[in-house]
Amino acid sequence: MPVYRLTRGLRFPPVEWAEPSGLLAVGGDLRPDRLVAAYREGIFPWYNEGEPILWWFIAPRLVLYLKELHIARRLHRTLRRSPFQVRFDTAFAEVIGQCAASRLQAGRETWITEAMRRAYIRMHRLGYAHSVECWRDGRLVGGLYGLRLDRVFFGESMFSLENDASKIAFVALAQRAMALGIQLIDCQTTTAHLLRFGAREIGGALFSRHLREWVVSTVPDGAWHDGNK
Repeated sequence: MPVYRLTRGLRFPPVEWAEPSGLLAVGGDLRPDRLVAAYREGIFPWYNEGEPILWWFIAPRLVLYLKELHIARRLHRTLRRSPFQVRFDTAFAEVIGQCAASRLQAGRETWITEAMRRAYIRMHRLGYAHSVECWRDGRLVGGLYGLRLDRVFFGESMFSLENDASKIAFVALAQRAMALGIQLIDCQTTTAHLLRFGAREIGGALFSRHLREWVVSTVPDGAWHDGNK
């Protein structure tokens, strides 16, 4: 099946048209209204520097139902020690930069191109994208970022410069999400790290059904500073 080439309009092809790899469409841009239209259908951009923008719908999909969150006993002990100060939305640009840098330093490619970085920083400023950060002695040592639409959080990437920093950031995300009435964290692709938190794979049809049920509004919710939303 040929890959769909996007036009200036915001319409995406049906997700059922995705190739077995998950590739669905090519082209378009990263403007906010296109990103919102993509995520509400479970579609996300993922491409390397120098390539055209590639749009994906991965199935099966790794998700975490918030009610199924599992925290290992050892991590519970670490959490009780509170080794980091956890903050929300105070250093989004630094978080996304560290997510890209940590992959490059490990000798891996990163999809967080300069265009992607600018696009998601803009989504943060508009109130769609959020960061969870772990700090120690004034230094950012771990975190993650993603987008929230209504009752779904779409996770994008995480990094850790100290042991357990990204894990604690993920637990903080899950706890904040539950407080906000979010039902599901989209983890995109399967990793052992996320499986240990209780995430599991579901079929593409079920994932799409969840999005129809839980992404009714696409109004941004604004910053997640403590004491705020």
